Amino acid sequence: MLRPSTLLLGIPQKRLQCSILKANLSTTRVLNVKIFESAEAAVKDIPDGSKLLVGGFGICGIPENLIAALAKSGVKDLTCVSNNAGIDNFGLGMLLRTRQIKKMIASYVGENAEFARQYLAGELELEFTPQGTLAERIRAGGAGVPAFYTPTGYGTLIQEGGAPIKYSAEKKAQIEIASSPKETRKFNGINYVLEEAITGDYSLIKAWRADKLGNIQFRLTAGNFNNAMCKASKCTIVEVEEIVDVGTIAPNDVHIPSIYCQRLLKGESYKKPLERPIWHVH
Repeated sequence: MLRPSTLLLGIPQKRLQCSILKANLSTTRVLNVKIFESAEAAVKDIPDGSKLLVGGFGICGIPENLIAALAKSGVKDLTCVSNNAGIDNFGLGMLLRTRQIKKMIASYVGENAEFARQYLAGELELEFTPQGTLAERIRAGGAGVPAFYTPTGYGTLIQEGGAPIKYSAEKKAQIEIASSPKETRKFNGINYVLEEAITGDYSLIKAWRADKLGNIQFRLTAGNFNNAMCKASKCTIVEVEEIVDVGTIAPNDVHIPSIYCQRLLKGESYKKPLERPIWHVH
């Protein structure tokens, strides 16, 4: 005879164990990704004033086709978050040339002469962020962490405020918009700066390949900012060099699971230029 402790709502223990086991092993998969035939189709509904997280480091791992499609679309007043601002006429440099970017949140912009010209002429806003802080702000945004403390930038304009975000277009070298001071705290005798997380409306991502469910694999260093940015926006658009069948990418090689990929496309072509070629003559 079964003891009362072996019964739950009249279900014998053996049947109950089987039911629990089946419940634990069963999963529901909802297809989250839509595969587009072209980059133009994937970005056509991005509205003016959107905040974009654009992957890449320098011009390594940048979403070339998506950026080119945005340049053709004519969308304007964009806020772009990216480690770099591209180079002249390539990467985000294409959107700068067509005056589609209103504000940049970036770490290093020195390779783009047009960017420097627009910024100093008061045509473009810029929020400088230390590179490691930028990466962590994006990662925090994807993890649901609203803010964090870091010692980086303490005692500089990053923390004290007054860094020029926008210069006046009428009066040369006059600051029109300056950064605000940031909250600080001391932990174990060290001063820290409070940095807020970064999230966006859309993430534009470049990866090596993906399967038809939207599981993403990067190649070598091209994962860079792309990896964190996949998780930090409302809609992630990924361009890849190859779309493969499910199962082609080994589970351990999936860097970003499909839940973070909403739109997927195979890039039409890739130039992959060198940012700063150095030739050695022997």
